[in-house]
Amino acid sequence: MSLHDELTAFLRIRYPELPAAARAVMERAGRDLAASGQAERALQPGDAAPRFSLPTATGGTVALDSLLSEGPVVLTFYRGAWCPYCNLALRALQQHHAEITARGARLVAISPQIPDESLTLTEKHALAFDVLSDLGSGTAKQYGLSFDLPDDLAAVYDSFGFDLQRVNGGHPRTLPLPATYVIDPDATIRWAFLDTDYTARAEPSDILAALDVLPRRPE
Repeated sequence: MSLHDELTAFLRIRYPELPAAARAVMERAGRDLAASGQAERALQPGDAAPRFSLPTATGGTVALDSLLSEGPVVLTFYRGAWCPYCNLALRALQQHHAEITARGARLVAISPQIPDESLTLTEKHALAFDVLSDLGSGTAKQYGLSFDLPDDLAAVYDSFGFDLQRVNGGHPRTLPLPATYVIDPDATIRWAFLDTDYTARAEPSDILAALDVLPRRPE
């Protein structure tokens, strides 16, 4: 089953179970975000990838420059461990991690969550790639991905018990659009997937195809 099929199947089961009032708020917020032009303003293929240095789930630090010195980077932004669609996407990436590394690339995931939450997620899915904490979403903002939840949607998430105040380290309203970038060693974005629809994610097979057409580094 493709990731798209898995996400669609989950949505068809889970979404009707949500309260009607919550669904109405979520749908209106989704329409407003799509109409805002946020996705079009985010970084696209051909743009330079902003540098970052962010903490890992295990107390280290990962810098984009260091990653790029070894080869291309697959950089994926997700909302948090509380998001079931993020969990499905990260699990799918883990299933294709060996294929990504076989192409000489490094996979890195970024969320606005505190490192403890990232560590729990890493252990839950046995992730073999770095999961970084972008508290305050400064890096997501550089990529044009960060946005603030409207009041009514933030209240819906509170009612679901997501506790974004805690897991996002005091930044409960700011989230990134789901996005994945393939960045070449020259720090140029060569492929991008981003969507205002939080249920849509990059297909791993498309990421692999994007890596396959990158110019090979001289031996």
